[in-house]
Amino acid sequence: MNSHEIDYEIFGEEMQYVELELDPQEAVIAEAGNFMMMDDGIKMDTIFGDGSKQNEGFLGKVLGAGKRLLTGESLFMTIFSNQVQGKKKISFASPYPGKVIPLDLREYGGKFICQKDAFLCAAKGVSIGVEFSRKLGRGFFGGEGFIMQKLEGDGLAFVHSGGTTAKKYLQPGEKLKVDTGCIIGFTKDVDYNIEFIGGIKNSLFGGEGLFYATLTGPGTVFIQSLPFSRLAGRILAAAPQGGGKDKGEGSILGGLGDMVRGDNRF
Repeated sequence: MNSHEIDYEIFGEEMQYVELELDPQEAVIAEAGNFMMMDDGIKMDTIFGDGSKQNEGFLGKVLGAGKRLLTGESLFMTIFSNQVQGKKKISFASPYPGKVIPLDLREYGGKFICQKDAFLCAAKGVSIGVEFSRKLGRGFFGGEGFIMQKLEGDGLAFVHSGGTTAKKYLQPGEKLKVDTGCIIGFTKDVDYNIEFIGGIKNSLFGGEGLFYATLTGPGTVFIQSLPFSRLAGRILAAAPQGGGKDKGEGSILGGLGDMVRGDNRF
């Protein structure tokens, strides 16, 4: 086994975090901003790339890390390693309400493809790269689903989702149509494409976008009920606009409506 073998436990219901137990010299890698807490004795280092290919030359590391820029991530990752005797624990938290999903990459043929911002952390030795699309339709119309990350190796990786998670098993040729933002990830044999919804009324007034993703089996697909982009869009829509007025101030009831809702500011 090339990746470090780590134990874990997931805590919480709607705002989950994962606690990893590291033996001496074991390590875990993570994106910046996912760290929650750790025991004394764990050392934190910033590394170039993901540290999965120690024998790779400098140019290879530069090219590998450079691909991560396409997903909007940093060239660097953070590695946390147990530098003392005895077991030590470290925790990583999901950045918004949802679930933490553990993935044993050995069970998925050594590769899992996920949304560019779904990765949380992984055992050292797991490679985090970019899954390039060979179909133009995905590039022009894929939205959140265009540039996907690929997790490769034989260790544990953890991804996070928004809202509730659905796990679907697709038979050969079975097709599932999904909003692009609702995809968490899927196994390597699933075929992924973008399709036009069709229909003038759907396009102009449907409110769901012009395109959706089609996932064709065989394979396993993970779907999230609340993509962060959808959550952020609702928050922005409800935020006070110029002048500090919120939506309620333009209603028929005006200030009276605010009092009825429980807003008793003066």
